[in-house]
Amino acid sequence: MGTRTQDDRPLAGRVALVAGATRGASRAVAVELGRAGAVVYATGRTTREHRSEVGRPETIEETAELVTAAGGTGIAVPADHLEPGQVEAVVARIERDHGRLDVLVNGLWGGDHLVGFPDAFSRKSWEHDLDADLRILRLGIDSHLITSRHALPLLSRRPGGLVVEMTDGTAGYNARYRGHLAFDLAKYAPIRMAMGLAEELRGVGCSAVSLTPGYLRSEAMLDTYKKVTEETWRDALKEDPHFCISESPAYVGRAVAALAGDPGVSRWNGQSLSSGQLARAYGFTDTDGTQPDAWGYIAALDAGEDPQEADYR
Repeated sequence: MGTRTQDDRPLAGRVALVAGATRGASRAVAVELGRAGAVVYATGRTTREHRSEVGRPETIEETAELVTAAGGTGIAVPADHLEPGQVEAVVARIERDHGRLDVLVNGLWGGDHLVGFPDAFSRKSWEHDLDADLRILRLGIDSHLITSRHALPLLSRRPGGLVVEMTDGTAGYNARYRGHLAFDLAKYAPIRMAMGLAEELRGVGCSAVSLTPGYLRSEAMLDTYKKVTEETWRDALKEDPHFCISESPAYVGRAVAALAGDPGVSRWNGQSLSSGQLARAYGFTDTDGTQPDAWGYIAALDAGEDPQEADYR
């Protein structure tokens, strides 16, 4: 085996906190940051001893092990990011261990089980369960605010820090109503947070962006399609032809790694970005060598066109 060079590890010496790294896009972000050489603190509520309300089996310990296996240093830290004291303790540990924080990825969510896909989208907001909607806002908005409040004093100590607010949808797509009021608010808020944080961080030489994956082949999504796997995902096209434009979680992970390793990342400050957009800007691909552009595909559908898979991969 050959020795990895500094060029293979552009984030060596950098420290990242991926909040909500238990599964899906945020797990992949943690792994790809590790592949680039970073120390990655992976936080979340599901551990090998405790399962969160989401009810899925993936754990933060697994995420940390994947980060380390990829070439980084993965550190699992259980934390509920709706509890300010727990988040403060995570940041204090990072400060004790390394005295720096270079990348904060706010990938917190865990509210899909409360949304009620797809039935709730056909009902008015006043017909929804209010407690569920308020929990969605707590998970999708409050957790991000709490995490930023405690992490940014450390991140902003030195120039070059990066905050990535993960969401579902671009600023353009989310400008239209998503059909579920609480979900709409929860997914538009990170875009506004990134815009606001970009202004606040500009003066200390740091940057903030919002980032969305496309049609994500998360663990839960693959399970939805009759237990297809990442290797057999195309079998799901029989049920959903538009799944052709889906992407692996690694794709958006590579997008974050590209941003974190870019010395000119400030040019994106405050912007709403997508994995497909950044793939074309930085030249990375998905695991199958393609560059899917799910949001371009969706825009074509919305315009009444019949998009062809080849045009968006």
